Amino acid sequence: MKTDSHRLFILSGIALVVAVCLGVAILGSDEPNSSVADLDAETTTTVAADASSSTLIPAPTTTTEASDVTVVTDPVGGDDTQPEQCRLTSSSLRGGDSGDDVLCLQQSLIEVGYLTGVPSGSYDNATAAAVAKLQTDRDLFVDGVTGRETALSLGIWPEEPSQVIRTAAPPPGAVDVLGYPLSSVATSGPDAPPLPPNSGNGRRLVYFRAGQRVWAIDDNNVLIRSWLVSGSKYDNEIPGTYKVYSRSDVSTSWNGESVQYKMVRWLKSDRAPIGFHSIPLHITDKTPYQDEAALGERLSDGCQRQATLDADFTWEFAQIGTVVVVI
Repeated sequence: MKTDSHRLFILSGIALVVAVCLGVAILGSDEPNSSVADLDAETTTTVAADASSSTLIPAPTTTTEASDVTVVTDPVGGDDTQPEQCRLTSSSLRGGDSGDDVLCLQQSLIEVGYLTGVPSGSYDNATAAAVAKLQTDRDLFVDGVTGRETALSLGIWPEEPSQVIRTAAPPPGAVDVLGYPLSSVATSGPDAPPLPPNSGNGRRLVYFRAGQRVWAIDDNNVLIRSWLVSGSKYDNEIPGTYKVYSRSDVSTSWNGESVQYKMVRWLKSDRAPIGFHSIPLHITDKTPYQDEAALGERLSDGCQRQATLDADFTWEFAQIGTVVVVI
């Protein structure tokens, strides 16, 4: 009996050793050079297999080729956020200016290939030349000065919360308190948006640039009518109080490309007078530069474009000497 027991004990030990060896052999059959990317790829495949299902689906056992896992580009914990785009705080920059706004401008010019080197924060001749080159290439007014349109083109103009108020189109035949017909973007009486603060007193026109809106006020400070215009894309509509100094039934634009009717001038500028007029027409084919639906957008090079009925009213209302308040 002892001999049989002893033999059984020995056989059991041998079986145990064989089992251990087999286990080690099985575990050791995995490739020692398996990469983390392969594991991550399989894990990703498993999660993406059925995101809406509560049933776990086992990962496929087929070998994943290296080209299939190149989509995993960032290591765990990586930060792929992009730096925030700088924005100007000044309405215009020119030669002699310096500071953070100029740094922002120069960095943007470098990014789009118009300036080289390291930003200095000083609006030097090289910066002015780069701005002028960009303005030329992008069909902007070329002066080497960075204003709204140039900054918009570079994506560094600050966000402009819309202050344009659009009123419902009046019914056909509607007129203002003086009996002048209303255009599709005009209103009269209590429906008109309120006047902006500090907009003067007495008989006048009030032009609110941020809202692209004009109000006509009589001697008793009573609103006659209000309407949308398309003012300047640039910073040449200088705030202040002016008087109408010149009028022309028909005029031509500074570049000779358009004709404008019922021009009422209130500001003299270096390039050309600025004033109210009807929507201009191309000289070549007499088509309008825009329709009335686009009024309320800044689209001109300086003047304030109006619907025909509003231009007719302004022509009658704004005689020489009429006050124009620009805000």
